[in-house]
Amino acid sequence: MPPLSCCEEGASEGVVHERSQLRDRTHVFKDRCHAGEVLARMLAGRLPAGAKLLAIPAGGVPVAAAMTKELGLSLDVAVVSKITPAWQSEVGYGAVAFDGHVWIDDQRRAQFGVDEQSARTDINRTVAKVRRRVESLRAGRGPVVAPGDVAVLVDDGLASGLTMVAATEAVRDAGAGQIIVAVPTGSESAVKRLAAEADEVQCANVRAGQRFAVADAYDNWFDLDDATVLDILNRLREKGSR
Repeated sequence: MPPLSCCEEGASEGVVHERSQLRDRTHVFKDRCHAGEVLARMLAGRLPAGAKLLAIPAGGVPVAAAMTKELGLSLDVAVVSKITPAWQSEVGYGAVAFDGHVWIDDQRRAQFGVDEQSARTDINRTVAKVRRRVESLRAGRGPVVAPGDVAVLVDDGLASGLTMVAATEAVRDAGAGQIIVAVPTGSESAVKRLAAEADEVQCANVRAGQRFAVADAYDNWFDLDDATVLDILNRLREKGSR
């Protein structure tokens, strides 16, 4: 594999690693599994044996599942969901994390024309969604991380980065000693944003420009429901218990 392209984003920020040959390209991954294999190669030999992969459902789970096979690390989920207006589920102006933390980008909320009353409705809907996912996908499991853990947060892409910012803050509050964000694709602005939050960002396909869609990085893209995500997790957990 070609060497990593590295750039320092600032003295107080994490390091960003990308695949320079994938910069600004679309349709670079066959599917989420292929994307996870690429990320695993980027991270190979860089992580301690006790590092923990934390997938953000739904899309981050198949990516992380492919990574855990390659890297031999344990996999759990960090349930975080973006807060969206009632009229559009694809754009977000905030996020809710597994620990109940609510994060709002007031500038984006104003851009979408969401008033405070509507925002409260959107937040309550998202809090309920996060609780359901925690109950169904973690099923009474212990803490997401232990104090001092190296946590690798995985999603299938970074658009605005709002969800991953909330995930990073929640995992750090839970005691993680080091946080690495690992995503197959990301907008340049979101990658820079996460470099200020995490200790390290691994993003194979960084794309600049005004228009960005995570799906554009994939040949085979589809939405995942919670039943599919739970099936992936259960199969990995069954293998790990043998």
